[in-house]
Order: sequence, then C-alpha cells, then structure tokens
Amino acid sequence: MLEKFIKEYLEVSNGMAAFVWQGGKPLLAGLDFFEKIVQLQKKYAEPNMRISNSVQTNATLINREWADFFKKHDFLIGVSLDGPQHIHDRRRVTGSGKGSFNQVMRGVAYLREKKVSFNILSVIHEDNVSKARDLLDFYNEQCFDYVQFIPCMDFRAQETEKSGKYLITAEEYGQFLCESFDYWFNDGNPRMSVRFFDNLLDMYLHQSAELCIHRETCPKMLILEQNGDAYPCDFFIHDDYKLGNVGTDSLENILNHPKYEAFLNLKPSLPDKCKKCEYLNFCHGGCPRSRSNQGTDVDYFCESYKMLYQYADERMIKLTKKVKVHWLNEAFKRGVKLPLRNDLCLCRSGKKFKKCCGLLLKDVNQASIN
Repeated sequence: MLEKFIKEYLEVSNGMAAFVWQGGKPLLAGLDFFEKIVQLQKKYAEPNMRISNSVQTNATLINREWADFFKKHDFLIGVSLDGPQHIHDRRRVTGSGKGSFNQVMRGVAYLREKKVSFNILSVIHEDNVSKARDLLDFYNEQCFDYVQFIPCMDFRAQETEKSGKYLITAEEYGQFLCESFDYWFNDGNPRMSVRFFDNLLDMYLHQSAELCIHRETCPKMLILEQNGDAYPCDFFIHDDYKLGNVGTDSLENILNHPKYEAFLNLKPSLPDKCKKCEYLNFCHGGCPRSRSNQGTDVDYFCESYKMLYQYADERMIKLTKKVKVHWLNEAFKRGVKLPLRNDLCLCRSGKKFKKCCGLLLKDVNQASIN
C-alpha cells in the first residue's frame, strides 16, 4: 500500500512532493519503516524532483541514530513542547506518569548535535494560556528560532460529535496572542519566527499566507490513516468526508471525489457576519472545523483573531514599511530596475508604484541609490 501510494503520488506531482508524517507517534513505526519510505521515494522520483519529508514528534525516542537519518535525508522535525519544564510536565507525561520534559530535551540535543532542522509546536491549554511570556522567554533562552501554537482540543468529544471541544476560551486565546505579539514584535525587530505572526506580516506585505486559517480557501492536501483511508483534512476524519482508500482506489479517483469538492466549499461559504467584517482579508472566516454546523457560524476563535488584529495593526503597519524599505534597498544593491511611477508596484499590492512603495523612496539608504 505504501509503495502504491508513493508511486501514484510522485506520478501526479509537478516536480515537487511533500510528505508529512504525524498522528499518534510516527517514530514508533521504526527506523526501518522510514528507510523504506526514502527508498521508495528515490525509486519513483523523476530526475530533479524535489521531495520533502517532515515528522511531528514528541522527540522522546530520538537518539543519535534517528538524528543521523534525519540529517542524511534532510527531514524537518516538528517537536511538541508546551513550554518550560514546570508547564510541559503537567500535561505531557510518560506511561509511568512522570513528566517527559527531560526526554524531549534529550531528543532536541541529538537534533542539534547533528544540525537537523527543527521547530517547536506548543499546544495552548489551561495551564499555559495565561503564561505567554514564560513560554517565549524559555524559547528565547533555548534559542528556539521557529515556534508555532495550536489551541488545545478535547477530541474525546468526537465520540458524540463531529468535532472536538476547545479547552480554552476565545478571550483567553486572544489575550495570549496579544501578549505573545508584544514579545515577538520587540520594537520592530522580531526575536524569532512565530508562525501566526509571520503569516500576518505576509498578508500586510500582500503575500500569500501559508497557514491554512489565513488562506482564502483550504489547501488541497490528502490525509491518510495507517490503513490507507483518505480524507481531505486531519480535522475531518469522519465518514462524511472519506474519499476512499489508497490501497484499493486510484489516487486520481480519490483526489476527484465529489466529497473533496464539498469540503473545499466549506471555507468560502461564509456567514453574513464574516462577509461584513473589516478583517475578512486576514482570516477569510477562519477554519471550518472551528465553526459549528459545518460552515454556517463564525470561527470559535473569531474574537481572538479580532483582538489581535486590532491590537497589532499600528505596529504591523510600521513593520511592513520597514520590510518594504529593506526590499527597495536590496533592489538597488542588485541593480534591479524599479517600476515606473504609473506601473503596478513590485510588492503586488495592486496599487501604482507611485501610490505604494514609491512613497518610501525617501527612506531608502542614499548610498544604495548612488
């Protein structure tokens, strides 16, 4: 089944294919399993095809052998860590009930020893939602340069409902984001990469966001359970959205299943409240899983996002200007010819150059111009 899927996936990929291994604890599959994955990818890849692999793990099983493998095959590792030890160990425990912090940090040490690329994913729950500063101080001290947050959900609710239940309120998460933003912004010199704020900055810069909650439509991806069952999103693992099985169905039929189109129509089907919102171009209605009744109500974290958008706006505008001035300086250094006054701006704002980045020319380093 693994070979059939990898072969078909690489056949329909246009020069680039991304694999993400997660759900449960993927390293429990063993190193031999991942060696097999790499072998099959090499077997079916076209010349010059770019293939990426990433793994989301609690890092407790990572040793030198795993780290060697990750480095050799250029894997990106996501490490689940919920903050400093006194916070992390309250929720993330081993089978014996002991905290797993030391084991996680041991795994991180192996990744660092082998210079493996990794980032930190923190679940935000009742024990850390009011401790944004503690989390970010810790990450800064540990030189964790890439961080992302996801709100905690109790998936046991799925036994009776189609979606889980969040364990923090929208107001709590909004306050967490605002406090985190203060730390990240750092007087216009961001300390680290925080995925949510990086995406927000991208949108201020008229770039496409990569985080799905900030996109106009859900990305077209495929989620596979270990038995080969296929779904359009890992938060829609339900019979209503099952697309088939990669072991028995062709990948083409799965990707063109009518249920996939129905799923992709969820996010653009916005309630009137979203359509009239001044921040619609930032969240595009948020995530369909966070709306009750499958796309008829606003995102559970709507107020969280609005709190942050309003709180951060003035500083994001200043940071955007700073980045655009940097772009102009770099353009001058490289000898790039700038647009004429009435041409469209190079930043893709849709405005004329004279009404957009052209207004910033007075702030560009004169040495670059000369």
